[in-house]
Amino acid sequence: MKIDTVIFDLGNVLVRWSPTILYDKIFSDKKERDHFLNNIATMDWHSEQDAGRSPQEATELLVKEHPDWAHPIRAFYARWKEMFAGPIEGSVEILKELKEKGYKLYVLSNWNAELFNDTVDDFPFLQWFDDRIISGEVKLKKPDAAIYQLTLQRFNLSPQQAVFIDDSEQNVETAESLGIRGIHFKSPEELRQELQALNLL
Repeated sequence: MKIDTVIFDLGNVLVRWSPTILYDKIFSDKKERDHFLNNIATMDWHSEQDAGRSPQEATELLVKEHPDWAHPIRAFYARWKEMFAGPIEGSVEILKELKEKGYKLYVLSNWNAELFNDTVDDFPFLQWFDDRIISGEVKLKKPDAAIYQLTLQRFNLSPQQAVFIDDSEQNVETAESLGIRGIHFKSPEELRQELQALNLL
């Protein structure tokens, strides 16, 4: 069955995002920055917001737990946009080429709904997609198989006709377990080669 659909993750596939971009401004000591991100405002904590918990609630819970770190904790969502370093131009160029070739294009991204709505207009190429599933809107997140199944159902897709691109190997493995072709994103150059191997570019 011919692939006619490409599903993209967003963070660190099409958009550069890292909390260190912000916290390099807040902490002069790299060890202190790393301690904060590895032990206080962790990715596990942040990913709860991807599943639907509000940034405000998450912030207050963490401040209560770590009052000595209140200032950098509050900065996490108050200065959210400072964690972005713009689009990944090579990936955006690939997205443009796929659009021009007429493939169906969808987003499947772990992203808090409120934060996504605050950010979406900063990246005009997000309008090139036919539709999207944002984890915070559906209260499911990758790598839970249910969010992939929802994507297939909502957009009436056959797994064999789709390819899924994500920078998380675990997320790619879930897609593949459901019969979707997976590409573990490492760089735009490698992505181009993999899509060429599938005769999509």
